[in-house]
Amino acid sequence: MKYAIIGTGNVGTALARQFSRAGITVSIANTRGPETIAALVTELGDTLTAVTIETAVNADIIFLAIPFMAVETFARIRGDWTGKMVIDCTNAYGSTPEYLAGRLSSDVVAACLPGAALVKAFNQLPAAVMAREPAQNGGKRVVFIASNDEPAGATVKTLAEQLGFSPISLGRIDVGGRLIERGAPLVLHNLVEYPFK
Repeated sequence: MKYAIIGTGNVGTALARQFSRAGITVSIANTRGPETIAALVTELGDTLTAVTIETAVNADIIFLAIPFMAVETFARIRGDWTGKMVIDCTNAYGSTPEYLAGRLSSDVVAACLPGAALVKAFNQLPAAVMAREPAQNGGKRVVFIASNDEPAGATVKTLAEQLGFSPISLGRIDVGGRLIERGAPLVLHNLVEYPFK
């Protein structure tokens, strides 16, 4: 599997740190070009490669870590997203009730990326917390996962485990995914799962 992170803000950088910590290779891209990511690549080493967005979207699994209101513009880079798995790390900040029109934010993202297998994940933790070592006091930091595509959800759950997190599946986006929408009960909580004794 080839992985790519789109976005080099707080969330994208936090994800890059987790890939580096786990020794998993990943590409990273932003709208300003690979040269603007050079310092992060130097810091994190060989697991991280700065690429153009056009190159990044060729990855098998794409982490979408850009502002929610930029998703529509980003999505135009490809007409068809079939065969791509997109992990929606966005939250609907900057949107209006009129723009959402009663839809969940991931429904909006899915509509922008026709054909993609969409998974909502890595969006509920504050970025500074997500950047930390996932192991905490003998437990593992929790990330929640929701997807209407069961195999895609299972793939992301396995990846989250490889990154050192304790993934918890919430089921479908239209059900469990509501719990990790902007302002929902599971957002911005640093939950840690400990082994049962």
